[in-house]
Amino acid sequence: MTDLPDLFSAATAVRSLGDGSSVADLHPDWSVGDRPHGGYLLAMMARAATEGTDLAPLAVSAQFLRSPQTGPVLVRTETLKTGRTVTVRRTTLEQRGQVCVDTTITLGRVPVEEPAWSDVPDMPVNPPAEALDLSTSDAVKFYNLARTCDVRLDRASAGFLDGDVDQPPRLRLWARPRGAQPDVLFSLVAGDLTMPVTFNMGRFGWSPTVQLTALLRARPANGWLRLVVDCRSVHGRWFDEDTTVIDSTGRIVCQARQLAISA
Repeated sequence: MTDLPDLFSAATAVRSLGDGSSVADLHPDWSVGDRPHGGYLLAMMARAATEGTDLAPLAVSAQFLRSPQTGPVLVRTETLKTGRTVTVRRTTLEQRGQVCVDTTITLGRVPVEEPAWSDVPDMPVNPPAEALDLSTSDAVKFYNLARTCDVRLDRASAGFLDGDVDQPPRLRLWARPRGAQPDVLFSLVAGDLTMPVTFNMGRFGWSPTVQLTALLRARPANGWLRLVVDCRSVHGRWFDEDTTVIDSTGRIVCQARQLAISA
């Protein structure tokens, strides 16, 4: 692959129609199986929401109503509030006349100062040699994101890799875009980049996100992003995932919580 920095920009690019709506194309390399990746959809919608401003997303709350297919989509943006501190926009992603994802996006200026306090999970800055490169595993057959994202899985947290499916639903990963450095939009992708934590319980298969809320806390520094993924409750088919994304300097850059349903 060449020109990967442009590939991410191209994959999330939107073209304004001048009436608050934009057209875009969902790229197959940003999908899991034949379904576009949820974090990728949010990055595209956040890009549309920031069109015509010098603001960045601070919070994204999304309802996943139905899964779109790769190919053309329409993104509609409506301003709900314009303020001195934040602007709030509603953005919907539509395909074939149906709303697939409905988001409320809070825009503002990402803090640049160091945090006065933060509780950062302990995790090595760089993946160890034994971390699993997903692009070299069988997962690449359906995890198309491995073509555009360098994702490493901490084997110590992923008992399912060795057939142990009696482990707590917690995972640790490292991620970065291939050939580029992470930015705010990629940290939003990273907040939804893990495989379902319920793999550690032997629950395999597609687990669609129903609702996801992400907070963007800082612009990521160059280098690996660390993903600490936890779960508080698996109740019937329903489960939650909390992903804390930490950059190479130890700053929390994204916090994402989602409600999902297992197959």
